[in-house]
Amino acid sequence: MCVQDLDKGDHVNLIMDGMSTPINEQTTGIEFYQKQREIVALRVNGELKDLDTDLAALPEGTQVEGVNISSDDGLNILRHSATHVLAQAVQDTFPDVNLGIGPFITDGFYYDFGNIDAVTPELLKDLQKKMQRIVKEGQTFRRRVVSEEEARVELADQPYKLELVTTKGSDADGASVEVGHGELTIYDNVRRNGDVAWKDLCRGPHLPTTKLIGNGFALTKSSAAYWKGDQNNDGLQRIYGTAWPTKDALVAYQERIKEAERRDHRKLGAELDLFSFPEEVGPGLALFHPKGGMLRHNVEEFIINEHMKRGFEIVYTPEITKGGLFHTSGHLPHYADTMFPPLVADEERDAEGNVTKAGQDYYLKAMNCPMQNLIYRSRGRSYRDLPLKLFEMGHDYRYEKSGVVAGLTRMRGFTQDDSHIYCTPDQAPQVIKELLGFFDDVLSAFGLSDFYLELSTRDTEKNQDKFIGSEEDWAEATRVLQEVCESTGLDLVADPGGAAFYGPKVSVQAKDALGRTWQMSTVQYDFNQPERFGLEYTAPDGSRQRPVMIHSAKLGSVERFIGVLTEHYAGAFPAWLAPVQARLIPVAEAFDDYVDNVASKLRAHGIRVEVDHSDDRFGKKIRNASKEKIPFTLIAGGEDVESGAVSFRYRDGHQENGIAVDQAVEHILDVVARRVNDVEGERLV
Repeated sequence: MCVQDLDKGDHVNLIMDGMSTPINEQTTGIEFYQKQREIVALRVNGELKDLDTDLAALPEGTQVEGVNISSDDGLNILRHSATHVLAQAVQDTFPDVNLGIGPFITDGFYYDFGNIDAVTPELLKDLQKKMQRIVKEGQTFRRRVVSEEEARVELADQPYKLELVTTKGSDADGASVEVGHGELTIYDNVRRNGDVAWKDLCRGPHLPTTKLIGNGFALTKSSAAYWKGDQNNDGLQRIYGTAWPTKDALVAYQERIKEAERRDHRKLGAELDLFSFPEEVGPGLALFHPKGGMLRHNVEEFIINEHMKRGFEIVYTPEITKGGLFHTSGHLPHYADTMFPPLVADEERDAEGNVTKAGQDYYLKAMNCPMQNLIYRSRGRSYRDLPLKLFEMGHDYRYEKSGVVAGLTRMRGFTQDDSHIYCTPDQAPQVIKELLGFFDDVLSAFGLSDFYLELSTRDTEKNQDKFIGSEEDWAEATRVLQEVCESTGLDLVADPGGAAFYGPKVSVQAKDALGRTWQMSTVQYDFNQPERFGLEYTAPDGSRQRPVMIHSAKLGSVERFIGVLTEHYAGAFPAWLAPVQARLIPVAEAFDDYVDNVASKLRAHGIRVEVDHSDDRFGKKIRNASKEKIPFTLIAGGEDVESGAVSFRYRDGHQENGIAVDQAVEHILDVVARRVNDVEGERLV
């Protein structure tokens, strides 16, 4: 997108690609871009504005850029405009509705409503039809600046809007607003005859007209919600939708959603007998079945070996500890809401059962670093010991709300491949650089090589009480992480306010086969815990110095990683990971001994093999192997036995006949050893 300069002289010129275009006194963005329907808003000196902004009124030197509806900003404006159309349709259906907020979100939007009936699929259909009529009307979005008093008068029948006007809170976009610190604006939806059809307190910007929403939108679902996300507040109905620039783009999105549902790891976990989530166990806790257990073992064995290759030392720490440890680390003061309530132990009672001595509070651990700090502190350390690399497969527990747990991707009990490197400040940049290389090696091995980096820092304007440590320490830690990340050449995205309470972090955001982004590996620079635990090392000059602590997890959570892999591969795991790597199927019972001998040869080389000696017909055995997504199905009949061969049948239906047994074994071993991650790469030819 080209940037345009506005220069004022006798007239204003708009400079685009080196060409000077005169701007008349009343020229707006709508008039200037009238032949470019894809331009739906302006970016004026970096700030998004409505397209009807008066260009001639802008001061000299103003930088102006057209916003394409297909850009990220354009899509957000499209979707937020659709929320206003949705809210208008709802208020037309329920005149006494209490309007909440209606932000755009990834791939869509939602709006919260109070004082309406429960949302049914039938209601969603009716609302979508009303939205279509509003869109076809071509209502104009018009922005008005209002005073606080004017806003109160106009929104007198809307309690949530009044709260947003009179208190620090969120506007209709879900963005922070404070009265007296910026303009209050209302957007009117105006019909062609000049009548105001609907209005909402909103920061904007919006599309010029509802017509630009077109037919690329759909309502998708509804859910319960609470005003401002607080369960102590009013219960609301939240209606979700999606919007795209064209009908084709909407259909493509809907197809991606269907594919995502087909790949849902919870569905595949049941179909492939990998894992389950019984109600008797509780939300956020998984049971791994034998095949899922083997898959998990393969993942854990790989990551443990990769740590060992890089000089990490394995440690083990208990899953429960006295609460004082988490006070020392700072987790209880800053992280208590995410930890399970304490258990009381060590109390003493008399014969009647009365407590005679108070017990200690014990907590399930939510993280491993405090205990690894104790291992570091267990004896004196010299600069010659650094960097010291400790690593464990730590079993952690976090008290996630039952409404947010989701299969393996959001759990209450999980395993982290958690490491902590203790080093000098001078060593930290190299340590972090090596960790980023480690992340690349690991994710690439699993076929997740498309990723970028995200730097999470302390927000300097909000939530100051969330973070501990001095400005100087935060600045230095952030500088080191940023410089190392930039040196990799990978894309780096800022995430203000997303840091852990004790220090900034970098996370790897990896894309799966559907283009969805998942947070995977993380590295955090911690200057706080070494101070809180009194960690020291003897420097070359004999002085006692404080080490830096570098947290990292390569997979993140093992369970979550397996959930992502399951969806990425749609359950068809690469042969090196698959719980069952090969299945032998005899064409008839007469060939049972032959396939058993072939299976023995494969097992002797460590290949995970099954032989189907069931009473099922041959065709069903083949279908079963396909449904279970077995990488290599080896078939043997009379001709194969006579020639000492087998026939290969692959997951994509491709088949190769008459392959000598030794060649078949060698091929499977080669594919497994090379960790081939694509289906075509598993073929012999």
